Amino acid sequence: MRSRFRLVLAAVAGAVLSSTTASAAPSAAHGEELYQSCQDCHSLDSNDVGPKHRGVFGRKAGSVADYSYSDALKHSGITWDADSLDKWLTDPQKLVPGSKMFFHLDAAQDRADVIEYLKDADKVTGIDHIHGIGK
Repeated sequence: MRSRFRLVLAAVAGAVLSSTTASAAPSAAHGEELYQSCQDCHSLDSNDVGPKHRGVFGRKAGSVADYSYSDALKHSGITWDADSLDKWLTDPQKLVPGSKMFFHLDAAQDRADVIEYLKDADKVTGIDHIHGIGK
């Protein structure tokens, strides 16, 4: 009887853990759709209201030439990776108070999808993207 109770308890605990920790794999396709809202200020290949995004992974925050960053971001010491981008997209003002960006994505899955899209965009150079190479 006691071993049966333990078995049931283990099964319930496993089900609860898997349902609370499971999430969909990041979708670059959905990230590309979401990125359209980012394009009010950003582009993959040129600076606009915000800096260009292609090549963001591994880049030091505040380092794109010909873009006027806030002093806060220039001196943040951040190097962009999936974790720092997730924190940035969650609440840029919390991560770097005094930065220019206020846009955020509430849903963790949306952030993961946009990050996946940016990862994929880094695999294709700007000129390749224009000519449809690498897609």
